[in-house]
Amino acid sequence: MADHPEPTARPGMRIGLFGGSFNPAHDGHRLVALQCLKRLALDRIWILVSPGNPLKDHSELAPLDERIADTVKLMDDPRLEVTGFEADRQFAYTYQTIRHLTQSHAGTKFVWIMGADSLQSFDQWEHWEEIAGLVPIAVYARPGTTFRATRSAAATALDYARLPEDKAATLADSPPPAWVYLRGIMSNASSTAIRKSLARAASRV
Repeated sequence: MADHPEPTARPGMRIGLFGGSFNPAHDGHRLVALQCLKRLALDRIWILVSPGNPLKDHSELAPLDERIADTVKLMDDPRLEVTGFEADRQFAYTYQTIRHLTQSHAGTKFVWIMGADSLQSFDQWEHWEEIAGLVPIAVYARPGTTFRATRSAAATALDYARLPEDKAATLADSPPPAWVYLRGIMSNASSTAIRKSLARAASRV
């Protein structure tokens, strides 16, 4: 039996996939999840706590189970399901997760959710074009990133597939490639800033 079971999906469900290291999870993550639930008209969001982002330094990465436990406490809404199943399946890249889910849950409508900072580097992800071809993508604005994100290499390449923001509720029903850029309530919270603050506090003890 898996230590981190995969959540249950039924045919026809509209499920957002919100992946990240969550190192640590913070109120900004919760804000994005709840806003996407509402604006994308989703039934659930799966919070995918990853073993670690291949594009980032893992030297400050907390243990997976610790990150999962903290994320569960924060995501206090029954529609937000926290899981670490990617580690059990030894998935290191997003395309592996999405391939698996779209193949094993053919009747489920998945939407990938990312922050605008991730869109900036999306063209560096393994098989990013395949990801865009498998599931619609929702990009949530981050403070100070809109200009760079919407003019990034991936955004430019996928410009033809961008939906107007007022059509966000139709994204889950849209055949990929399809994506929408969501502006709205934003948080200045940052996992990196939180880790630095904790480190400074610990050094003064």
